[in-house]
Amino acid sequence: MEHPVIVALDVNNQASLDKLLTKLGKPEDTFIKIGMELFYSTDRETVKQLAEQGYKIFLDLKLHDIPNTVYQAAKAIASLGVTYTTVHALGGSQMIKAAKDGLKHGTPINKKIPKLLAVTELTSISEYSLQFEQNCRLSMEEEVTSLAKMAKKAGADGVICSALEVENLRKNITDNFLYVTPGIRPKDDTQDDQSRIATPAQAKKYGSSAIVVGRPITLASNPQAAYKAIKEEFN
Repeated sequence: MEHPVIVALDVNNQASLDKLLTKLGKPEDTFIKIGMELFYSTDRETVKQLAEQGYKIFLDLKLHDIPNTVYQAAKAIASLGVTYTTVHALGGSQMIKAAKDGLKHGTPINKKIPKLLAVTELTSISEYSLQFEQNCRLSMEEEVTSLAKMAKKAGADGVICSALEVENLRKNITDNFLYVTPGIRPKDDTQDDQSRIATPAQAKKYGSSAIVVGRPITLASNPQAAYKAIKEEFN
């Protein structure tokens, strides 16, 4: 089974989106991530139209609010035809459960319920930030594991985490869970604003279910070729 390579579309207007999509290949061969920057710059209809065109979509809005608000937001997201969506695990078990219920209740009949992924710690967060800004007494590994266990128990289908943490999570949780990993950079590529990174080959070795790659693909001279190369390395 091929594991998805998801392209992060970090653009902020429709023209840039259309231009980039033409460089990535056929919709049915392309799995895209729409984050806050693009979603808030366009609208929900853009997401719906892309899903109808055949794109698989990871809608990454990282919901984090009181359970009822997250329930209503997840219910609205479920009608868009996306494959994955996200909440912050730090919102707690009741919020995660509410998000899952919202996805179930908002999904049209005969359509697949979107997979709910819980963000553990952002890959931009360093060990220093965890300890001295979040004042967390756990190590990064312990904190990510604790949040992932709680998210699974609350009904999440998987987590967003660093590829560096997947091996430990699989040992402590289960293989029947999604481990979607951003912070992926090809060998010799720049680190940019990520702290806990891995190459596509390392992500495969560690056991990532899917990887998210942005600038190494979208800023390449030939995005489609870069996308294909990363898919081949990861699979």
